[in-house]
Amino acid sequence: MRTTWGSATDRGRVRPHNEDSLLAYPPVFMVADGMGGHSAGDVASRLAVEEFGRLAGRATVTPDDVHACIGRVAERLRGAVGTQSAGTTVAGAAVVSHEGSAYWLVFNIGDSRVYRWAAGTLEQISVDHSVVQEMVDSGELHPDDAREHPERHVITRAVGTRSEPDPDYWLIPAAPADRLLICSDGLTTELDDTQIARLLATEPDPQEAARSLVASAVEAGGHDNVSAVVVDVAAARDAADVDTTVPPATVHHVWDEDVDGATQPRPTRPHHPEVAP
Repeated sequence: MRTTWGSATDRGRVRPHNEDSLLAYPPVFMVADGMGGHSAGDVASRLAVEEFGRLAGRATVTPDDVHACIGRVAERLRGAVGTQSAGTTVAGAAVVSHEGSAYWLVFNIGDSRVYRWAAGTLEQISVDHSVVQEMVDSGELHPDDAREHPERHVITRAVGTRSEPDPDYWLIPAAPADRLLICSDGLTTELDDTQIARLLATEPDPQEAARSLVASAVEAGGHDNVSAVVVDVAAARDAADVDTTVPPATVHHVWDEDVDGATQPRPTRPHHPEVAP
C-alpha cells in the first residue's frame, strides 16, 4: 500500500508550551496530547512517540504490536514522572495485513480523534473517552450541545493514569483514495466537522491540508495546542507516480514549534478487532 502524508502542530495562542507530539512514518501515524502541565505532559506525549517510533519502517504491524506500545508507554511513564500526575491521549492508525489485504488498525485512548474522509463524506472513526461522550451515549446530552458543554475537556481514559490503559481498536479497509485525519482535541474544539470536511476536500496535498487545518484552528481561537496528521492512500492508477523512497520520519515533540459519523462497536483488546465497512 502506498501512502502520502503531511503533519503540522502549533502551541496555539493561549498555552505557553506545546504538549502535543506526533509521529508520521509508515506504517504508523499517531498523535499524543500530553496532560499534567509543562514537563509532565511533555514527557508523556514524547514517550508515546518514542515507543510507537519503534514500529516505524516496517511494512505492516500487528494489533499486538500496537497494544504492546501502549503498555510500554504506561510503564515508562510510571517510572519517569514518579508521584507527579501525568498522562497522554494516544490516537492513530497503523497499516496491518488482514486476510491478505491492507487494512488500517485505528486505535484510540482519550479524546484525540481519527477521521476518515472518503467519497465526499467525513466519518469520525474513533469515539472520545470523555464525560461529554458518555452523556451523549446515554441520551443525557444532545450531540449538538457537546461542543459547548463545560466538561467537554474531561476525559475518562488516558495512558499514564493510575489504571491500566484501555484503548479501543477498529479495523477498516485501506481503500484507494481514502484520506485519514488524526488530530488532537485542540483542532476539534475550534473547528466543527463541516469546517474540517471543507478543508480536507479543498486541499489535495496532505501536507498543505494538515497545515491549513492547524492554522485555521489557531485562527479560530487557538485555546489549546493543535496537531494534525493527514494520510492519503494512493489510488491504484496513481501508485506508479508515488515516490517509493520513504522520506525522513515526521516526529514532533519540539514543544515550542509553531507552523505557518457512525462507528462500529469496539472491543477493548486488539486480538479480535471489529471490521468496519
